[in-house]
Amino acid sequence: MAILKFEDIHKAYGEVLALSGVSFEVEAGEVFGLLGPNGAGKTTLIRILLDIIRPNSGRISVFGEPRVRDHADRIGYLPEERGLYVKHKVVDVMTYFGTLKGLSRREANARSLRWLERIELAETVRWRVSRLSKGMSQKVQIAATLLAEPELCLLDEPFTGLDPLNVRLVQDLINERRAAGLTTILSTHQMNLVETLCDRVALIHRGRVKEYGSVGEVRRRHSLPEVRFTLSSPLPAVRGVAKLLPVGEGSWRALLDDGVSPSEILGRLVEAGAGVEHFEKVLTPMEDVFIRVVQEDYQ
Repeated sequence: MAILKFEDIHKAYGEVLALSGVSFEVEAGEVFGLLGPNGAGKTTLIRILLDIIRPNSGRISVFGEPRVRDHADRIGYLPEERGLYVKHKVVDVMTYFGTLKGLSRREANARSLRWLERIELAETVRWRVSRLSKGMSQKVQIAATLLAEPELCLLDEPFTGLDPLNVRLVQDLINERRAAGLTTILSTHQMNLVETLCDRVALIHRGRVKEYGSVGEVRRRHSLPEVRFTLSSPLPAVRGVAKLLPVGEGSWRALLDDGVSPSEILGRLVEAGAGVEHFEKVLTPMEDVFIRVVQEDYQ
């Protein structure tokens, strides 16, 4: 079921067209990647979702119905530009954000304390926000965004300023939301994390959707007919291979002839008695897809 649906969204600022016919859906319970270079139209689309601005035309539905202001308590948003109140105590700021999403002050305070434990910052509960490091502030704002357990949450560059351990922590938080059936929209330029976390993506450039689908589908659309395999025996002669390169002891990378499928090559290796230990289709990384789509649009 679609928890969010954009249909033919158009938005212009004077003579500047920010969005042109944007349409896609976000399914309930998935992690969805909203991708695109700077200036692609992502921020405009986010502001339309949050009802900060209105489109010139098109329709948006949230939770299966037209977008209304009452949906705000069910939607969480972590902006790229951070906004914590630096003169106040950490727990008080988090509690305040919780009350903005409809929680009682008592419940918001209790959840804030639990979340500080979860993000390994329990010792900061009485600190003023100004005392936090950049990474600590980032984690506190993420926790403040998630503590009301929004059904739909948009995280804009949530990994900024985090070391590898805390990147893993935030990945775990996002995966926990998926496991709980909650929906997360992830906007990031870190394509390796898109591959790791996202179920589906929409890649926007110049106000239009250039790619849309599962991460695997998008990568396959931009991949060569290429496979990688590892053998425990000598490499036999195999028909259907246009180019073969060794990539390690017993491992090979093969570019296939036109019309030859990976399953055919695997079958021929097995028929030839090769000890196949590993076999996979080589998919183009999301970073290469991103670069290719954006560069092609400038040509």
